[in-house]
Amino acid sequence: MDSHEGTATLEWWANRSTCLGRLRVRVAVRAAGGDWTCEAALEPPLADGERESVNFLMQLDPHFTLRFDEESTLLVNVVEAGVEGRLILTAAETDIEEPTGTRQVPHR
Repeated sequence: MDSHEGTATLEWWANRSTCLGRLRVRVAVRAAGGDWTCEAALEPPLADGERESVNFLMQLDPHFTLRFDEESTLLVNVVEAGVEGRLILTAAETDIEEPTGTRQVPHR
């Protein structure tokens, strides 16, 4: 796969059973060698109150679950791209020492 464009959902999980945020995004993933980049645009754009909540979650912990429409998932770091409504996603490094049930993709 050299590229993928489509819709997905960013989810912020407090634990395996509590999702505190879900955002629909349009993603553009580009692969180059062993690396990849991903940009996301919020669909639809957030209202002011929603934006404050998302910014709070990103400051608390920038790890989100990226859930593609076919239900595959990936743990990603999310940062704002400097343009309102645009995000940059990178693969999150998982810590083997992290206790079970904390900030991990829930079982489905």
